[in-house]
Amino acid sequence: MTVLNARALNRATLARQLLLDRADLPVLDAVAHLCGLQAQEPQEPFLGLWSRLRAFDPAELSDLLTGRRVVRTPLMRRTVHLVTADDVLAWRARHDDMLRQRVLGVYRRELDGVDPGELAAAGRKVMADGEPRSMPELARAVVDRWPAAGPRPLGEMLVAALLPMVQLPPRGLWRTKAGVRYALVSSWLGREADPPATDGSDPVGQALVRRYLTAFGPAASADLRAWCGLAGLPAAVSALRGELVSFRDERGRELLDLPDAPRPDPDTPVPVRFLPAFDNAILGYHDRSRIIDDAHRHLSVAGERVVLLDGRVAATWTVEADTVRVEPLRPFSRADRTTVAEEGSAMASFLSGDESDRVRIAASPA
Repeated sequence: MTVLNARALNRATLARQLLLDRADLPVLDAVAHLCGLQAQEPQEPFLGLWSRLRAFDPAELSDLLTGRRVVRTPLMRRTVHLVTADDVLAWRARHDDMLRQRVLGVYRRELDGVDPGELAAAGRKVMADGEPRSMPELARAVVDRWPAAGPRPLGEMLVAALLPMVQLPPRGLWRTKAGVRYALVSSWLGREADPPATDGSDPVGQALVRRYLTAFGPAASADLRAWCGLAGLPAAVSALRGELVSFRDERGRELLDLPDAPRPDPDTPVPVRFLPAFDNAILGYHDRSRIIDDAHRHLSVAGERVVLLDGRVAATWTVEADTVRVEPLRPFSRADRTTVAEEGSAMASFLSGDESDRVRIAASPA
């Protein structure tokens, strides 16, 4: 079985994630291809798409949100994701059990004795008028029935697990700050999420495997679980084995992939890329060593924006007073500083509406 080293996996990841070459895709198609973008920080998907798409216009993504073509919703790993309307309708039911268990993992004691079906029915009754509500407003409307649980656990269980919900604009629009208001998926999109299969098959699970490998492969089953949070996909993987190819990584793990998916030459040149906080190019794997050193792995869950140099995390970046500030994590050569400055200047222009192209790169660590 062919062994793919970290550099080969890195180039494959960058190609699948639209980071090797900026793509000429419509924004909706890019969101679909990427299986959504992590979006608990509302502005970060705009940065992620700017780094992936040629001539990206943030107004297009805002229009897709207000036009109900994409939505913000708790989904993979119970984190807020920006996904297409079609995908949330198709995928949401497959995530129900995982979402419930993740909320219980935090609030099991508080929710002890609360019947999920009764809580869901009470929440649906409140939301039946079609009016958007914040999580505290929804929780206050049902807490009298379960006073011992408290509003926060009840609200989290309702909006993140029991009721398919979306966060409504203006939350998540370009350069807009707004609180979180929720509506039922059925109310916002005009129909209920697709029900789970009743014949014992798992077509949604199989579709998730294919879509994941398209955007993230080659990958191990553990990587798939780390991306979506679902534990119940072994049957889907087994059903698809006949159409997949297998590799090994340098640790000996089996990696699965689609046969015709891009796996570029490991020596393919890679441009500098600025990634937003919580980008799935990093978080979409259990083994993140293909793109970030173990010594810096904590940055991927700490909300740090990172810079890719030769395809790997080499710096963090922030914005202060319309200036992109870069903090190297390793020594930069003169050529490194030049290419990082060029991309940082372009990012500064994007974020400031062409009012500033300032970038400052700190001294390299000793």
